[in-house]
Amino acid sequence: MNPVIVVHGGGASNISKDRKERVRQGIIRAATEGYKILKDGGSAVDAVEGAVSVLEDDPEFNAGCGSVLNVNGDVEMDASIMNGKDLSAGAVSAVQGIANPIKLARLVMEKTTHCFLTDQGAAKFATAMGIPTVPKEQLVTERNIKRLEKEKHEKGAPKPDCEKNLGTVGAVALDRNGNVAYATSTGGIVNKMVGRVGDTPCIGSGGYADNDIGAISTTGHGESILKVNLARLTLFHVEQGKTLEEAADMSLGYMKSKLKGLGGVILVSKAGDWAVKWTSASMPWAAAKDCQLHSGIDLDETNVTDLP
Repeated sequence: MNPVIVVHGGGASNISKDRKERVRQGIIRAATEGYKILKDGGSAVDAVEGAVSVLEDDPEFNAGCGSVLNVNGDVEMDASIMNGKDLSAGAVSAVQGIANPIKLARLVMEKTTHCFLTDQGAAKFATAMGIPTVPKEQLVTERNIKRLEKEKHEKGAPKPDCEKNLGTVGAVALDRNGNVAYATSTGGIVNKMVGRVGDTPCIGSGGYADNDIGAISTTGHGESILKVNLARLTLFHVEQGKTLEEAADMSLGYMKSKLKGLGGVILVSKAGDWAVKWTSASMPWAAAKDCQLHSGIDLDETNVTDLP
């Protein structure tokens, strides 16, 4: 198989001009890293973990060191990963003081008999696995402190929840052996209650991977995504014979009509086709296949460059 990777930087209401170029460069860096792993013979799981780690390390994205803050001003992160070869999956939620939650999720998948660890249990497991903790303030950015203040200040006249805070990062990949995988990671939503968990770590909502169908990673309003099981719903439509674009349009349309929930998806099929779709204002994305890199942020915008 010709390897493919697609990454997203989260559905967004709008990205300011001064951030757009940094976001674009970050998403391209992640896709390039993931593609290099695949070209070097790495697995789909290696590639999605590598790509998402790049985005977790980039303060422009709502994951890892760019995570938004909860009501107490703390970072609590969620992540999940899945291997389409045998449906093995790993997830963590409400983790603090860990730079790359996606790496911890992969260890849950590969080193435990469980799928999902949360909060203190996840922290203990991280320590046992030798994952270093970072000071909590190291993950807090000035921009997110301001966002929390703004959100608390505007609480009197809030936007509907489903129109804001759509940031997540994710990746899907197909490797040369025909295996697919997904990874998704997030800091959640601004000013969330302590212990709030969204769709990102939930297998079937934040993503899904099955070699017999393909892989998907989602982004958007977490509560809406959870209610419709957006990832598995989209792949169900693919199983029923719909194209990737049709399946994405159907499931995102359903979520919007039923719940007014906005979001986005990235998909790769078992045959190596890929698609990106969103109902939010924008969604930074990039896809690498056949030594070409496709990328965009806004609707009807695609840039294509050759990869070395």
